[in-house]
Amino acid sequence: MDEPRKDLLMKVEGMTCQGCVDAVTKAIRRLDPEARVEVDLAHGRVHIQTRSQAIEVAQALDAAGYEAEAMTG
Repeated sequence: MDEPRKDLLMKVEGMTCQGCVDAVTKAIRRLDPEARVEVDLAHGRVHIQTRSQAIEVAQALDAAGYEAEAMTG
């Protein structure tokens, strides 16, 4: 059975441009290709609907060069 989707809100440091938005989205979709990703570049936040755990998302973003921590989830 598939794990249910979770709503995660992540604080992500280091995003400055559209290239960063693309890199963050790509890193998250490597974990969960069906994840819904909404990046708020101005506030440094990413809202994600995913089957992945918050720690997995944070680790993937860290590996992509962004400091990330869960605000929820």
